[in-house]
Order: sequence, then structure tokens, then C-alpha cells
Amino acid sequence: MSSVSIAGLPGIPLQSLIDVFLQIFFVTLRMGAFLISSPFFGSRMVPLQVRIVFSVVLGLFVAAQVELPEISVLTSFLVIPLLLQELAIGLCAGLTLTIIFASVGLAGEKIAATSGLSFAIQVDPSGGGQSPVLSQMLTLFLLVIFFALNGHMLVLAIMINSYTLAPIGEPLVYQIMIQTGIDAAGLMFAFAASIMLPIVAVLFIINLAIGIITKSAPQLNLFSFGFPITILSVFVLLVFSVTPIAWAFADLLEDIVSILNTLTEGMGNG
Repeated sequence: MSSVSIAGLPGIPLQSLIDVFLQIFFVTLRMGAFLISSPFFGSRMVPLQVRIVFSVVLGLFVAAQVELPEISVLTSFLVIPLLLQELAIGLCAGLTLTIIFASVGLAGEKIAATSGLSFAIQVDPSGGGQSPVLSQMLTLFLLVIFFALNGHMLVLAIMINSYTLAPIGEPLVYQIMIQTGIDAAGLMFAFAASIMLPIVAVLFIINLAIGIITKSAPQLNLFSFGFPITILSVFVLLVFSVTPIAWAFADLLEDIVSILNTLTEGMGNG
């Protein structure tokens, strides 16, 4: 009866197992950094164990399709810049997605501040901080549209394709990362304004009318008359804005795909 030695499994040397593990671990770095820094995947709502398992599964899938780095590189000091490079790619893509998703929370905060709903705050389970309930509602609405349109599949496909456009160990164009961050920030403010301004403009007109009414009829109390009308108005506006906002979220998904494609294609032109 043969015994298993510490040198490895029967027919499989231990060193070979370690080499394969190092290669798969290195391939997993880019995808893991993306999942940790991206919205929903990197939120506290998703347990850390689930994120780790998901990253490893995607790493195994990618490792079967791309050229793995040489084991001689992974066991030398040359692995340090390659490791930082892989982490930079994943973090840049994930943070770009997070910045764009933050536009909805920004729009919700401004609408809540204008309508008097800013006092209705609760702990955000995704980030751990406090934010207006309206911002969380809009963020959940965006996530529903994002998953309904298979946005998560498109984003993961872009990241898997990045191993072909920007292979492991190849020189990258790091300037595209800075430009992508600037574009994502610009898109965040522009999209937040497009969601916020129509509702805020109508609320401004309503507040102006309430001010004129309370000025002409001093017996009307602003607090008992103005605030209920303002709060009721914002709910009515949001109900009638559901369809336009949903279409705007669908357009935002196209912008996300375009920006991430530009990022992965630009990095691989080094």
C-alpha cells in the first residue's frame, strides 16, 4: 500500500501544485480588485466569503483562456510591479463604476434637501454610513435596472476581455486611467444634474408659489401649510418620473459600457 509523502500527491509533485496555485492566484488579482471596488459586488451586503469565492471562480475561468505568466517571474522580485499593475487595472475599473453609480445618490441627496426630506435618513447597508432614504431608493432602482438589462454580465465580459486587450505583464498606458477617472466624474455630475434639475425646478416654482400665498395670507402658517405640500409634490413628481428615470438609467448603462471599453482598449495600446 503506497503512502502519500509531503512532497506531493501520488503522481503530482507538490512544487507543481504550488506553481499552478501561484499562476491562478495572480490571474485572480485583477478580477478580485474589480469586485472589491465596484458597487454592489464590493458592498457590505455581499459577504466577504462570497466575494472571495466568486473571484476565484472567475479566475479559474479566465486562467483556462489566457496565457498564464511564467512561474520564474512569479517567484522573483519582478512580480511586484506586475502585481501592482494587475491591482491598478481592477481598482481603476471598479472605482470608475462606483463613481458613476454615485451620481444617483448625489441626485437623491439634492432632491431630498430641496423637498425637506433630508431629515429622513437611515444607515446605508452598502456603505455603512448614513444617507437620505430617497438616495437609497434611487440607488436600488438603478441596481434593479442594471441587473434587469444584464449590466453585470456586460461589465464582467469587459473585464474578462481585458485580459486579451491588456495581457498580463504587457506595458500599459496609465494616462488612460487618469482620463477615465475624469470622464467618470464628469458623467457623474452631468447625470446627477439631469435627474435632479427637473424635479428641483418644479419644487422651486412650488416653493415660490407657497411663499407668495403665505405673504398675501399671513394667517396661513408656512410650517403647517408649506411643508406638507412640498413633500406631497415631490412624491407625485417621483411617481410620474419613474419611466423617464428608468430610461435614463438604461442610457447610463450604455455610457458605463462605453467608458469601460475605452479604458480596457486604451490600456492595451502600450
